[in-house]
Amino acid sequence: MDKNESKLMDEIMDKFNEINELRKEDELRKEILERVGEIHDLREKRKKFIAGKDRVHYAGRVYDENEMKALVDSSLDFWLTLGVKGKKFEEKLAELLGVRKSIVCNSGSSANLLAISALKSHLLDDPLKDGDEVITVASTFPTTLAPILQNNLIPVFVDVELGSYNIDVNEIERAISPKTRAIFFAHTLGNPADIVRIMEIAKRHNLYVIEDSCDALDSKYDGKMIGSFGDISTYSFYAAHHMTMGEGGAVATDNLRIARALRSFRDWGRDCYCETGEKDPLGACKNRFKHKFKNLPDGYDHKYVFSHIGYNLKPLDIQCAMGLEQLKKLPEFSRKRKENFNILYRVLNKYQDKIILPKWLEEADVSWFAFPITIKENAGFSRNEIIEFLEEKGIETRMIFGGNILRQPGFENIQKRVVGDLRNTDIILHNSFFVGVFPGITSEKMNYMIKCFEEFFEKIN
Repeated sequence: MDKNESKLMDEIMDKFNEINELRKEDELRKEILERVGEIHDLREKRKKFIAGKDRVHYAGRVYDENEMKALVDSSLDFWLTLGVKGKKFEEKLAELLGVRKSIVCNSGSSANLLAISALKSHLLDDPLKDGDEVITVASTFPTTLAPILQNNLIPVFVDVELGSYNIDVNEIERAISPKTRAIFFAHTLGNPADIVRIMEIAKRHNLYVIEDSCDALDSKYDGKMIGSFGDISTYSFYAAHHMTMGEGGAVATDNLRIARALRSFRDWGRDCYCETGEKDPLGACKNRFKHKFKNLPDGYDHKYVFSHIGYNLKPLDIQCAMGLEQLKKLPEFSRKRKENFNILYRVLNKYQDKIILPKWLEEADVSWFAFPITIKENAGFSRNEIIEFLEEKGIETRMIFGGNILRQPGFENIQKRVVGDLRNTDIILHNSFFVGVFPGITSEKMNYMIKCFEEFFEKIN
């Protein structure tokens, strides 16, 4: 055997050994994932609801062995930051929403921060500037309001409607001033606001619209996905939400300039728009060392050019691996949420003399986050009385977020403008709460919840 033949044989043997090692790794990976499935099954067998002893949570993660396997499988690749799973998740979410781009991040709160920050970007033809006004509501979660303040903008507060708990569209035009530049609101508890009217007002006054859809994933208005109407929409994948990645969030937009700004702010503020983990040493654009920037040497590495004062708000790829499995379950999650909501509505409908039931627009197809209840003024009992009763029975209750956020210690002295007296917002502060309808509330748990509600109303009559 000559030298060339010997070298060829060595190469063949090396390739053969490599194939065997890969086959062995695949076999081990398959065995590990089978074991993960067995662990999930063992845990499921131990689950048993005991009424009066176990809590009926208002929300929580709902998953099966597929999420566990996806998470473990991704961790075996040991890609420790955002990667191919994240890119695939962004594509799938954008496809679901019917928008051009989605950018995944580490929480819904970060998504809101990115949304407002991006609207101040130099990449936009008409960006927001310090001191500009943003119309919003005081009946809110803190991280819908906080990014307005953190970006040196002025929040302008209008009231909400009782029952829908959404922004009162009739108040928006009254709140507009020469300094108004945007409207930022949430579709409360999954219930779509009157988004078509809001967009009409925004168009008439040249305002940006940001839809906080953190509680409203998979809700629709007139057949169109909530979050696909405004300039930007935001989402949360915290364990309590419609689907989960543990922690996690996303921002979505149809505007490619806004998308680039969002990605820059998420990724330290860097100017480079190649995907995280780009393998080509010259970048996907082949221009990594060909850019020119004022005050920097010609051809300075584009990966280290920073055009925004940004953050690092990326999630992990293993979270996105789990998120891809959760997205597949979203239609069933929504079906179950609607079913639980409808059951509660039918039962509580007979107590309308004492409580305000949820209401929604005719065009809305609501994937409910929760079931909101407001105690009427002459009900004969207080909110504290009913929630203490329910909590003692093991049924979790929650406030409608901050109630009136302007009465919270951290927000009472902020710079702001208030339109009207926020009467309904204060009623929510004193009289409103919600219980859960998430898919983890089984028929057994729902029946127990109904029994407890009926017991309370019999007791107070």
